[in-house]
Amino acid sequence: MSALGGGSALGRVVRAGIGRRRVQTAVMVLTTLMAVTASVLATGLLVAARAPFDHAFAEQHGAHLTARFDGTKVTATQLAATASTSGVTAAAGPFRSLSLRPRTASRSDALPSGVDLPPLTVVGRADGAGRVDGVTLVTGSWATRPGQIVVAYSGLPVQPGARLRFPAAPGSPTMTVVGVARSVTGTADAWVTPAQAGALTAKGSPPTYEMLYRFRHAGTDAQLAADRAAIAAAVPRGALTGSGSYLTVRQQQTANTMAFVPFLAAFGVLGLLLSVLVIGIVVSGAVGAATRRIGILKSLGFTPAQVVRSYVGQALIPAAAGCALGLVLGNLLALPVLGDVGRAFDGPSASIPVWIDAVVPAAALALVAGAALVPALRAGRLRTVEAITVGRTPGAGRGRLVRRLTGRLPLPRAVGLGLGNPFARPARSATTAAAVAFGAATVTFGVGLALTLGAVQSGRMLDSAGSVVVEAGGGQAPPGAEAVHAGGGPGAPQADPAAVDAALRAQHGTRRFYGTAQAQVDASGITGATDVVAYRGDASWAAPQMVSGRWLDGPGQAVVTTRFLHAAGIRVGDTVTLTEQGRKTSVRIVGEAFFTAGQGMELLTRTSTLAALGLDAKPGRYTVQTRPGTDLTRYLTSLNAALDPVGAMAQANTTETSDVIVTMDALVGMLTLMLVAVAGLGVLNTVVLDTRDRVHDLGVLKALGMAPRQAMTMVVTSVAVIGLPAGAAAVPVGVALHRYITPLMGKAVGMTLPTPDIAVYHAPLLALLGLGGLLIAITGALLPAGWAARKDTASALRSE
Repeated sequence: MSALGGGSALGRVVRAGIGRRRVQTAVMVLTTLMAVTASVLATGLLVAARAPFDHAFAEQHGAHLTARFDGTKVTATQLAATASTSGVTAAAGPFRSLSLRPRTASRSDALPSGVDLPPLTVVGRADGAGRVDGVTLVTGSWATRPGQIVVAYSGLPVQPGARLRFPAAPGSPTMTVVGVARSVTGTADAWVTPAQAGALTAKGSPPTYEMLYRFRHAGTDAQLAADRAAIAAAVPRGALTGSGSYLTVRQQQTANTMAFVPFLAAFGVLGLLLSVLVIGIVVSGAVGAATRRIGILKSLGFTPAQVVRSYVGQALIPAAAGCALGLVLGNLLALPVLGDVGRAFDGPSASIPVWIDAVVPAAALALVAGAALVPALRAGRLRTVEAITVGRTPGAGRGRLVRRLTGRLPLPRAVGLGLGNPFARPARSATTAAAVAFGAATVTFGVGLALTLGAVQSGRMLDSAGSVVVEAGGGQAPPGAEAVHAGGGPGAPQADPAAVDAALRAQHGTRRFYGTAQAQVDASGITGATDVVAYRGDASWAAPQMVSGRWLDGPGQAVVTTRFLHAAGIRVGDTVTLTEQGRKTSVRIVGEAFFTAGQGMELLTRTSTLAALGLDAKPGRYTVQTRPGTDLTRYLTSLNAALDPVGAMAQANTTETSDVIVTMDALVGMLTLMLVAVAGLGVLNTVVLDTRDRVHDLGVLKALGMAPRQAMTMVVTSVAVIGLPAGAAAVPVGVALHRYITPLMGKAVGMTLPTPDIAVYHAPLLALLGLGGLLIAITGALLPAGWAARKDTASALRSE
């Protein structure tokens, strides 16, 4: 009898206990399943999403900081000396850097000849090796002589052998792509020899240099900010014009996956805490209900230690089953979330690490054992004779005064008895209240998350407020280049903006509209091309939600996202220099907005900014808001008849649904339901125990004339009086958890969520959520209440 094994007496006792208490066993299985599922997802995604990037970063000695300098304010010698700045462990450079827009000079499967491509950040580098940012060749070879260029992987859709012409460079040279390479931190879009970089620089143009650094301490944004400040202090004032952090690159690579981690971690913690509570309730109830059985076991020779092990075992076995199921479910749910994280770095598909699959269940089982140990020790300390003779009915005096007071209330007798019952066993009532509070807080948190995700889904895209869009072509390429039109592809005719404006104003049902033009330019501090969306007309009614600052109200202004600000190392109020084909103009950042279009890296400005760069500033797209009550089908038919002669086309405005947000919603719904089910089962378990303890009293009441419906009312009331205040008290906890977690979700993807997307609770909703605890309590009590109503009087009176 000393081992918890197959044929031992102790093993038989454990199996009998599990089989006899099926409801309690199901509760323990479900609660550990939910806790392990959410915990595996949260910790697994946190590690698995970053692992491919971290591995590639370590292998290629990625740059912690990519810094760009104005060559008119600092010399190459001074830049080389910054390698000895305090905190720098390795540096590479200076490399000549410039922004050039290429044009295809050969035909390929992906692109025809003569197509203008986005601007490239081209860096002069003798080879891809080095102590910092070891650029690895994916295919081909490194550029070793003039006329050769290496392009970045996942950049231009070209392969070795393709030819690119640079019309704005001196002599309009044509270069051959000899290789495709990868920089893990995206330090450039293309590489040429140092001599070639000098030849590509226009005569009289100020040189720009790039330096790559690794630091002793660079694990946080604050540490990197301090490192950047040290570099800026080591060169003349104003020489450092821009910088890029590896943390920003990692965040962009893993953004979609990392957005899941904060709320999954919250559900995991809630699940683990609820597991400890519910399993403590279950085991404590099992000990209380089996006091006489414990005495019999001890009289048969069971030691206190064996009694303790039997009850801990009755908790661990179903918990182990729940852990196993949770592992399977957590790993399956992680597959669509991780997606292409591994393939982004040419590695194996990302998956949850094996060590997490071992650590999370082990931690859950340790918590289960700890929760079960306290009541199990109480069972082990019971004296044999006392355990055999003790009754299960609460002391006569406990709660008598409260029951007497409630009995005097002008309420039905069954209701009055139910109101007083919780005070007979205050400890058990407190655990019931805790289970209800967990469930109500979870519902509040889950509803808030769903509302926030819905707000993000509807507001994440630009120009989504209008009901109609008009595609007019134009505004997509610089003068003299082959235009790529939104309305019909290369070569599509461009509609006259004045004619489109006139048609929209004349159309019955038009309330207001504005136009947008698009272009790709080079922005200071940003590697590669920056998408610019330029507005003509009043677009304030359809502007994205502002996080800080204000919307555009004049020329020379721009609005960007938090992610753009971090990537460029700037703040609201700073200026960004835009460059295109040798022309430059500066815009001041006047606002920080929230949107995810273009990965949140688009720059919003006025059409006058494009005109200053010599770009086509004519709108290629119009966003239209119709008057209330306008029949959209008739409006579109009539408007298209007017637009057809000018070469434009109108259609209903539709926005794509984000699969990531849809997946989040599904997970939030599933985990909320699981937690609420666990809380409800916890209530059910305590009500079952309480009803069985009171079965003799129930028989007396039935003998005195209590009808089955009244018995059911009494049981439900005894739980409702606990559930209502517990649920009301839990709502503020759920709101506080939501307000803490949702900003972390935004931070995980490099965005700041607008305040309206976080402040989603309103008074009627809070009042409704306050009733959630009552609903959970009543639902959990219905089954044992039905059992109490059906119990016949004779058998109830014979029960002890």
